[in-house]
Amino acid sequence: MARFNTRAAKPQPTSRVTSTGRVLRTYEGGRGRERDARSELFLLAISNFVSQQTFYETGADRDDRFARLVRELAVTDAEWTAGLLGWLRGEGNLRTASIVGAAEYVKARLDAGATDGPSNRQVIASVLQRPDEPGELLAYWTALYGRNVPKPVKRGIADAVRRLYHGKSLLKYDTASKGYRFGDILNLVHASPDPDKPWQGELFRYALDRRHNPDTAVPPESSRVLVAHRELMALPVEQRRAVVTSEGGAERLAAAGMTWEALAGWLQGPMDKDAWEAVIPSMGAMALVRNLRNFDEAGVSDEVAAQVAARISDPAEVARSRQFPFRYLAAYQHAPSLRWAYPLEQALGHSLAHVPRLPGRTLVLVDRSGSMFWSRLSDRSELNRADAAAIFGTALALRAKKADLVQFGSTSAEVRFRGGESVLKVLDRFGDLGGTNTTEAVRKHYRKHDRVLIVTDEQYAPSHHGDPTEQVPANVPVYTWNLAGYRAGHGPSGTGNRHTFGGLSDAAFRMVPLLEAARDADWPWTA
Repeated sequence: MARFNTRAAKPQPTSRVTSTGRVLRTYEGGRGRERDARSELFLLAISNFVSQQTFYETGADRDDRFARLVRELAVTDAEWTAGLLGWLRGEGNLRTASIVGAAEYVKARLDAGATDGPSNRQVIASVLQRPDEPGELLAYWTALYGRNVPKPVKRGIADAVRRLYHGKSLLKYDTASKGYRFGDILNLVHASPDPDKPWQGELFRYALDRRHNPDTAVPPESSRVLVAHRELMALPVEQRRAVVTSEGGAERLAAAGMTWEALAGWLQGPMDKDAWEAVIPSMGAMALVRNLRNFDEAGVSDEVAAQVAARISDPAEVARSRQFPFRYLAAYQHAPSLRWAYPLEQALGHSLAHVPRLPGRTLVLVDRSGSMFWSRLSDRSELNRADAAAIFGTALALRAKKADLVQFGSTSAEVRFRGGESVLKVLDRFGDLGGTNTTEAVRKHYRKHDRVLIVTDEQYAPSHHGDPTEQVPANVPVYTWNLAGYRAGHGPSGTGNRHTFGGLSDAAFRMVPLLEAARDADWPWTA
């Protein structure tokens, strides 16, 4: 007779964000749970724009907590931490946190004399994915630790330089506004050209000349883009506008690596309709989304606007640009013309490709408390964590077989929607609901659902009924989507149908079907 391997013995799935059992207080005084160091760092890293203040923590406090956790785990758990940093810059698409993390990782390991795990050189190189990032890392290191840069840092930067430096990157990123120019970096790290790129030696010499002898520096003939750019720059100012209005003007600007940011300065005049229409064909999808309002104000034609709309709503372009979903909401809110509404809705949908179509009945609770509104997602965004929470919650509810969508704060209310409705239209029905009575919201709206998903910063107010997850039977999964990365969670996590995810993209949604299929949900870079 079988005693253990029976149908009723279905294994309990586990997830990696794990609470320790130690009780902490949330910032609102609720009974919270401590997470282990890995889990705390993961949630903080994927929700943290460096130096960005939140409702409960200053930017400096968050940065200190982030650096402390990285330094601790770099020594005690090197391979896991290196994996996090590489993933953070790659699929996580968070530049500054990964650069700061890599610098702190290497500093801690050098101080401790640690030699196990991935090499410091590899970790530095793994987070440098854009041509301006070697300079960013050097600026961070020298500001904190001085100009005596260790060899592993120099070698990792040199590896990245050989991979990233080319003619167009020099034009776009080697500007006078940077503290470390390309030439400074080449001098400091002693980067030699890539032997598989015969043109790179001439490029490096030109970058050095641009830095030290700008009046006499001549671009190498091997770089067509640099030569074409020099020819454009040599044109008298009074002849330049004719380039953008002439047949083939757009192709000429593209061949010379002329960015939209540089075009206005080159023209020494306004970015009018002709200027935008000439540079739009060579703009990337992210730049197009950010400039929709400028296109409207300049009076860009409907024909060109249709080309822009097709680009920004193309699934491949959305995947390539790797923009966070809230970027499309920001564009929708700021673009005055309705001609962008449907393309942005399509783009938002493509950016939420990981949202699963969950079976059964799902309760989705979206935190619309004051702390979620107060904290902007970044210095360059007017959007906040409440907006991001509403996007994720609405997308999940619209795709689920049957869902109840609820917004909560000090009070709570159902958000009505129809199947197939626009995410952007549903977002208009969310409001600002004050405090954070998560427990009461769960108690009020849970009605034998098959699962509960709460999108929140987890800083709930105390309740004599207990924490929010205790209001749901133990056999029903409760998924918490953490958007802030504070230390205390609002309930246990990791086992027993209680799981916590985090971040500002839809990638974590992939974990839900895995867990419900009784498979463990591993860290994203090991899954």
